[in-house]
Amino acid sequence: MTDKRTLKVAVLGCGAVGSQVVRLLSEQHDDLAARVGAPVELVGVAVRRLDAPRDVDVPEGLLTTDAHGLVSRDDVDLVVEVIGGIEPARALILSALDNGASVVTANKALLAEDGPTLFEAAAKAERDLYYEAAVAGAIPILRPLRESLAGDRVTRVLGIVNGTTNFILDKMDTSGAGFSEALEEAQELGYAEADPTADVEGFDAAAKAAILASLAFHSRVTAADVHREGISEVTAADVASARDMDSVVKLLAICELRPGPDGQEQVAARVHPAMIPRSHPLASVREAYNAVFVESEAAGQLMFYGPGAGGAPTASAVLGDLVTVARNRLAETRGAGESAYADRAVLPMGETRTRYHVAIDVDDRAGVLAAVANAFADHDVSIQTVRQEGRGADAQLVVVSHAAPDAALSATVDQLRNMDIVREVTSVMRVEGGDE
Repeated sequence: MTDKRTLKVAVLGCGAVGSQVVRLLSEQHDDLAARVGAPVELVGVAVRRLDAPRDVDVPEGLLTTDAHGLVSRDDVDLVVEVIGGIEPARALILSALDNGASVVTANKALLAEDGPTLFEAAAKAERDLYYEAAVAGAIPILRPLRESLAGDRVTRVLGIVNGTTNFILDKMDTSGAGFSEALEEAQELGYAEADPTADVEGFDAAAKAAILASLAFHSRVTAADVHREGISEVTAADVASARDMDSVVKLLAICELRPGPDGQEQVAARVHPAMIPRSHPLASVREAYNAVFVESEAAGQLMFYGPGAGGAPTASAVLGDLVTVARNRLAETRGAGESAYADRAVLPMGETRTRYHVAIDVDDRAGVLAAVANAFADHDVSIQTVRQEGRGADAQLVVVSHAAPDAALSATVDQLRNMDIVREVTSVMRVEGGDE
């Protein structure tokens, strides 16, 4: 490799992921050079504070607080961005591309909010923008969608893409704990942040769903296009009801092709808690693990499973992208860019067909079941199953619907809440898997 020039790498950020990227670049230096076909040299690591504690010893002279200066260097071939957030990450990535560097990023929030701007800048600069680490940590899912399944037609992507919420819901299922108790345990074990809002309210999963839908369906989908509900309202009673149906509750990212009102295919993208049968492959995904289930016309059903977060797993995905991008630099070529040729519209959540599980505290008297059934019929919602639990003051009806437009199901629940015979609608949750 003496005739190959050294490729120089700048890393933006040295937190949980960045420190592991720096470590792997050092420990695997010789192997990376062999895989790339040329030496790969770390020439700078941009941080906010030089004296902050770090999980890795950064070689002397590489740390800098001048991130803009680092990405503007003429000798930098590759920039790894792992600082997260919108700014200054966006400005730094655009500057790196404008200065001729290829970019590897793990920034799901930025890609979901303003991916087209970044892709257009990469295309203009004739440089790569790779981002495998932005979704599901070490699990290789974006490249299979972009490359391995490029000759197929993907129709649905269904995934558990947030480890924090999966850990919480798994603990609620296995131990009977409530949400607050399970969240506290997740925080004690380091699976949840002190402020868990981005995870438990579904923002993190929604950003990932936007990226998955964009790749799978060759259309531009942003986080704002994704219907989002978190798990903070999921109760122990909801989880127990799912158990009675031989199901589990999971926070799912669901991206699928659906016929729109005009007959044209549209993209439906949503994140919300849902009951899924224990027989479904995703039901067995435990603790903080992630899994993505892909359905396509030719390949059929595929599932990708593994650790979806953490410094080392995410750094593994970053290094995988770095090797590919480095090879492209040596070959003076670039990989696949954005594919948005289909330009499909996003189907509103209200028009998306879903199923509901509804638990209703009712008066225990004749005619109640008929009145509840009529409320579903008023909105053209067919009932799949109904069962009564308890008597007297404890009387409850549990109804599972067939698939119907989400707006019709929501209107049905609103009508139930206004009925004299209904004391309270105690639980409303969507149901995925099984027959529609």
